[in-house]
Amino acid sequence: MASAAEGDITPQTIKEKWSREQIALEKRIVVEDDLSFDPITFEGLKYIGGADISFVRDDSVNACAALVILSYPDLELVHCSCSMIKLTLPYIPGYLAFREGPFIKNEIDLLRKEKPGLMPQMLFLDGNGLLHSRGAGLACHVGVENDMPCIGVAKKLFCTKGIEKNEDHRRRIESLEGEGDSFPLVGTTGTVLGKAVLTGKESTNPVYVSVGHRVSLDTAVRLVLKCSRYRVPEPIRWADIKSREYIRENLELFS
Repeated sequence: MASAAEGDITPQTIKEKWSREQIALEKRIVVEDDLSFDPITFEGLKYIGGADISFVRDDSVNACAALVILSYPDLELVHCSCSMIKLTLPYIPGYLAFREGPFIKNEIDLLRKEKPGLMPQMLFLDGNGLLHSRGAGLACHVGVENDMPCIGVAKKLFCTKGIEKNEDHRRRIESLEGEGDSFPLVGTTGTVLGKAVLTGKESTNPVYVSVGHRVSLDTAVRLVLKCSRYRVPEPIRWADIKSREYIRENLELFS
């Protein structure tokens, strides 16, 4: 028989616990440039990382976590690690970091142990940073917990704090004319939580860039543009490609 304490573990109590942790983590986020390279010219920047998790088709538990390292400025893939994982924690909107973050940290720890010379000077995450209900999205979690500069780049708008995908937002997207155009995402308090940025030359839909940790929003946007050949920046695009390749090549591992 479950104890009273075990019986109290419900989705609501999990959310309350995670909310407290995010509120505490938000206070540790550095929103200014604290980098090992020049934030204007990017001189000294050699390696950029990208992390992503892809799921086996029609499966919400079995997945692949991938970490890729690209050289800068040529954006060539120099390292990739993939691992089969099982995501047993529930998916709750706004709490993605608790479900996926530990597996990304495992890949970072493995790289730090086996190939420390390839540790990325900036990590791109497929998700949000400060653009989050409690100011602590996946990119913030990974950045703070690994003491690593991180940028959140999301393909879909996370609606929070008065930022909505409404008619005004659609009009602002239509006003973007070409690569590099952007507009700020301003919350109800007047705080800029991120930017909608048009990246690739043929892109018509923006990506949503927000600070993860140890980088300013302006620097994050400039670096995202420098690393984008298509709509999705190369570090995230390659992490997605490699994680999906791993799943296709190792389906028997997921049975």
